[in-house]
Amino acid sequence: MKLNLEQFYKACNPSKTLVAGNAQDQKYYIDFSSVRGSNIIDQLRRTITRLSPDEPTCQLFTGHIGCGKSTELLLLKNQLEQQGLHVVYFESSQDLDMADIDVTDIMLAIARQVSESLEQLKIRLQPTGFRALLQKVAKILQTEIELEAETSLPGVGEISANTQGDFSLSFGIAKISAKTKNSPELRSQMRQYLEPRTDTLIQMINAELLEPAIDQLKQQGKQGLVVIVDNLDRVDESIRPTGRTQSEYLFVDRAEKLKQLNCHVVYTIPLVLIFSNDWGRLRNRFGVEPKLLPMVRVKSRDGSDCEAGLRLLKQMVLARAFPDLSLEQRLALTLEVFDSPETLDRLCQVSGGHARNLLSLLYGCLQKEDPPFSRSSLEDVVRSQRDALVRAVTDDEWELLSKVSQQQMVKGEDEYKTLLRSMFVFEYQDEQGGWFSINPILSEAKQLQSK
Repeated sequence: MKLNLEQFYKACNPSKTLVAGNAQDQKYYIDFSSVRGSNIIDQLRRTITRLSPDEPTCQLFTGHIGCGKSTELLLLKNQLEQQGLHVVYFESSQDLDMADIDVTDIMLAIARQVSESLEQLKIRLQPTGFRALLQKVAKILQTEIELEAETSLPGVGEISANTQGDFSLSFGIAKISAKTKNSPELRSQMRQYLEPRTDTLIQMINAELLEPAIDQLKQQGKQGLVVIVDNLDRVDESIRPTGRTQSEYLFVDRAEKLKQLNCHVVYTIPLVLIFSNDWGRLRNRFGVEPKLLPMVRVKSRDGSDCEAGLRLLKQMVLARAFPDLSLEQRLALTLEVFDSPETLDRLCQVSGGHARNLLSLLYGCLQKEDPPFSRSSLEDVVRSQRDALVRAVTDDEWELLSKVSQQQMVKGEDEYKTLLRSMFVFEYQDEQGGWFSINPILSEAKQLQSK
């Protein structure tokens, strides 16, 4: 079979998130749970469908940048929908300014996304208290915001001129959000009004939106409602006036508010909180253990190759080249994509089991030449990425990296911010727990070889 270059280029885009409900994307998806340490998505799903199907749950999900969290959450969405649940998944970064977020902003974003999703199902609610609240907010902002759905809403084709004058909650919130997202001054004015009324806002969301929505969804044969809030792990780590970071404020200080919604909710949270002194308080306030998505193992703790992980990473690459073929057929066509099987092995090893890293290296090869990729082209891409990483490492950080290499441990927020957020170090898990290893691209730097 001849490689379809155009399709291969698109499939190797590092910024592409696989959507489990998309037939083509399903062909690219590889289940790495066996070499990540556990099946995190299955645990989230079981909590909702088996452990607490009739009572709201609030779960937390985190992981390293680019390790595949969004892809896994979209898989969760697809699995839950197959089990009869209505799932609202959204990327919070599309609705919110990640440098400045408060609990009321998150609640309004959830209300907007849920109500818009319900409108697509032709479920009409009468949130009279919510409508009055939004009208007061609009008045405070001293701006003309029409809260009636006069025309079709973008993405909501069922609202037409026949419903002119009907109140659309999603439309009203969207109008206000558009005014405040890019204006810190207007956002501050809105918060001054809403923050003292946070409990009232949550009560309205529950009583006028979530609870009646679940009732109507069940009348349509659905099993319940799940909201998945992605990208909250990207909140800026700025310091608030109280001296707390934004993530500490949202997920520790205001945890009680975030867990009060009367439906199943999954929040992504910043990885730094796993290394924070507030870790115990976070876990106690939410009442659950945050689920961590680590890297795909390319090596074991003792430094030997993890053959199972490398085999699956090869499949990840070859599936993008030959999505319609079987595992054996793809392997047989390795030389259509690489000059030798060893070049593919090298690509998977040096990626460190980091999904986006692997695709980034592959994309770099595509920018240099058409397949089959030569070993020299791959090494050029690796060298370029290594040089970029090396330039960012200080003398003190080289010493810290040397310590991680020996101890396989990262401790505390400072080391997290230095090593993990900069992608100098990756985290892995096996049946014994977690350990840390230096990004393979960086581990070959002469500064570490000499230590």
